[in-house]
Amino acid sequence: MKTKFVSLLSILFGLIIIIFPIMGIIGISSLISLSVLLMSIYLLVVGITIIDYNSSGAILDLILGVILLLLSICLIFHPALLGFLAQISMYFAGIMLIIVAVVSLINNRNTRYGFYSGIIGIILGLAYIIIGTYLLNPVILGTLIGIWLVISGIFKLMDR
Repeated sequence: MKTKFVSLLSILFGLIIIIFPIMGIIGISSLISLSVLLMSIYLLVVGITIIDYNSSGAILDLILGVILLLLSICLIFHPALLGFLAQISMYFAGIMLIIVAVVSLINNRNTRYGFYSGIIGIILGLAYIIIGTYLLNPVILGTLIGIWLVISGIFKLMDR
């Protein structure tokens, strides 16, 4: 039951991230803040749900979730901080996506589709860094995180 809830939560957060940039309602600071906030909530929920059987993976998820939560709160309440972190945040978000994918790869190495979820996250993280370097479009960058969350949720649902 926990796995199904986390899977649906991942798909929901991924769809929210994909839909908001398409609608063009929020700016780059809000988009990055929302993306990082939803990724941190997802990691915190995953860390809590897997603590019973994978304590080391849960601790990694919880630490990453707290770091991303603090970053998102800073970006939400201090939008001027994004001006200072504009270039760094693009690389940071890509690097965090890669780190989250590696943690997912480690945590799910025994599951059927968990390995693929981690590999896809690493590939999308690298794409995030490359696209962020040459194309500073928040729609594309936010969509990459959303795609990873949706794919991870689908793989978790299929792995039952």
